[in-house]
Parts: sequence; C-alpha cells; structure tokens
Amino acid sequence: MSDQAKHERAPSEAEAVEANAERTEGSIDGDYEAVVRLLKENEELKDRALRVAAEMENLRRRTARDVHDARTYAVANFARDMLSVSDNLRRALDAIPAEAKASGDAGFKALIEGVDLTERAMLSALERHGVKKLAPEGEKFDPNFHQAMFEVPNPDVPANTVVQVVQPGYSIGERVLRPAMVGVAKGGPKIAADAPVEPGPVNEQAEKDA
Repeated sequence: MSDQAKHERAPSEAEAVEANAERTEGSIDGDYEAVVRLLKENEELKDRALRVAAEMENLRRRTARDVHDARTYAVANFARDMLSVSDNLRRALDAIPAEAKASGDAGFKALIEGVDLTERAMLSALERHGVKKLAPEGEKFDPNFHQAMFEVPNPDVPANTVVQVVQPGYSIGERVLRPAMVGVAKGGPKIAADAPVEPGPVNEQAEKDA
C-alpha cells in the first residue's frame, strides 16, 4: 500500500463517532443560543406590550376624567355670573321695608312674590346642574369652603364654629364657586378634631361687597 493510500484511508469508527459528536454538540450550542435569543425577544415584546397597555389604560382614565370634568364644570362660569343676579334679587327683597310688605297692596305683593319666585327658580335651575348652596351656620369653620369675615366672642359654642352667615356660598362638584362669608366663634372650647382650623384673615374687600 502506497503512502498516499495510507493518508487517504477512511476514518476509523471511533473517529467517525467523535466527529459526529462534535457536530451534534455544535448544533445543540447553536440551538440553545437561538432559544435564549428568542426568549429574550419574547420578554422584551411582552414588556413593551405591558407598557403600551398601561399607557392606554392611563389615557382612558384621563379621558374619562376630562369628560366628567367637562360635563360637571362646563357651566361653572355661567353659574358664577348667575349667582350675582340671584344676589341682586335677594338684596331687592331684603331692601323692601316691613311696613310695605304688610301694607296689603295686591300689586306690590304680587311683585314681591314674583321676584322671590324668580330667585328660587334660578337657584333651583342651578342646583339641577350640580350647584349646591353653602349655608354652614353651626358647622365647623372650613377654609376650603368658608371665608371668615369677623370673629364673635362666644364662650357658649366651640371655637371656630360658624355662628353667622353673612353671604351663603356655592359649590359645583368638588369645586367652590364662591366661599360662604361667615362669622366664627372665638373663646369657647375647642372643637374635638385632629387639629382645629383657624379662620383666615378678614377680607375687607369681600366684606364691602357683602
């Protein structure tokens, strides 16, 4: 047998098995890397999908809140203007002398009743649109809804209790259209609460407007 024939001889069975094992191991390594890569891509896609879903849910909630606020507060500016009209009607009624009311004049009585009816109808219409009257006499002073005009020394009631309403306030939804202008008690026992609320400073301009 020539030297060339010896070099070109077929591999032995052991060599063939070893070569096949090496090829199989390389194939397994490649498959494992592909699986790992696919799992990583799957996790990234899942994370991206979750973020998109969360963003869509936040957008849905914001949109629902905006729609609710738009429906609730759309008439806020109009309602605030109508409160001024209602105030003028009430001032007109309060300005009528008691003697005139008791005079018994049919025409004058009808006029008074008409103005009173107009005021009540206007407030009723505003209430149907979410506007609520704030008349907090006897309640604890709340600076979020009340404006302190003065203090009244009164040891018989707890301090910071509203003892007089100079002008009723109004709210719409959770917002204040106009705070109630009130007088608060001073000098009595503290109201049982986590922390007593001190009345705010007197608003001289608001007092003049009242």
